[in-house]
Amino acid sequence: MKHPPALSKHKARKRFGQNFLHDSHIIGSIVRSINPQPSDHIIEIGPGQGALTAEIVGHCERLDAIELDRDLLTLLLASFSIHKGFHLHNQDALKTDYRSLYCGRPIRVVGNLPYNISTPLILALFEYSDLIQDMHFMLQSEVVDRLCASPNTKAWGRLGILAQYLCRVERILDVAPEAFDPAPKVQSAVVRLVPKPSADIDRIQLGKLQKLVKQAFAQRRKTLRNNLKGWVSDAEMEAVGIDPGCRAESISLQKWVTLSDGIESQ
Repeated sequence: MKHPPALSKHKARKRFGQNFLHDSHIIGSIVRSINPQPSDHIIEIGPGQGALTAEIVGHCERLDAIELDRDLLTLLLASFSIHKGFHLHNQDALKTDYRSLYCGRPIRVVGNLPYNISTPLILALFEYSDLIQDMHFMLQSEVVDRLCASPNTKAWGRLGILAQYLCRVERILDVAPEAFDPAPKVQSAVVRLVPKPSADIDRIQLGKLQKLVKQAFAQRRKTLRNNLKGWVSDAEMEAVGIDPGCRAESISLQKWVTLSDGIESQ
C-alpha cells in the first residue's frame, strides 16, 4: 500500500508517542476486523500518517480524525479532505468531548494509540460507552493482556475489571515491532471492545465499582482487609464470599460487582 509522498516525509515524534504503522498486511487485517460500512460514523484517534485513514475514509459516511500533532494537519487535509465526510480535529484525545461529535448514530472508535496515554484514554472513553458501537485499538501487548485478563493473574486489575464490566473484549491480532516506523521496543496487539447495551449497565453501580477497585488495587501486595479499610468491613466481604485476607487480584468480576452493590457511594 502506498501513501502520499508528502506524508512519508514526516518524522515520528517521541513526545507524541508516535510509531507509524506501515505494514500493508497488518493494516489490511485491522480494516477487515473493523469492516467499515457506508452508514458508519467512525472516530479515528491519532491518524498519524493516515495509514488506516486511507483504507477507511472511503467506506464510511463520516470520519472524525483527532490529531494532536499540528505538523500533520496540512498533510492529512491534503490527502483526505476530498472526502466529504472527513473532519479533522486538532485536539488532545484525552480532553476531547466525544458527545460533541455524536451525530445521532452509534460511534465506532479506531486508532493506533500512543502507548503513553492508552490506559487513561480507554478509561476516559468508557465514560462514553452509551454512544459507542465498538472500539478497535492497536495497543502495547501488555495493555491488551490487562484488558483480556482473568482473576488470579498478574494482569488482572482495575482496567480489565472495568473493561469486562462494560464491554465484550476480544484480542484480534498480535503485531511485531517491525510493522511500525520507528519500531517500538515492545510487542503490540489489536483489541476489539464492544460495549454492552446501555440497559444492562447501571451507571450508579459503575461509579461505585470504579472507586472500589481503584482502592482495592491501590497496593496490590496488600490484602483486601488493608486496602479497603474504612470502605468495606470484613463481614460485608464475607457475606458475598470474599476472604478479606485475599489480595484483590484473586477476586472475580462478578464478586466485585456484587460487593459494589452492597456499599454506599463514597
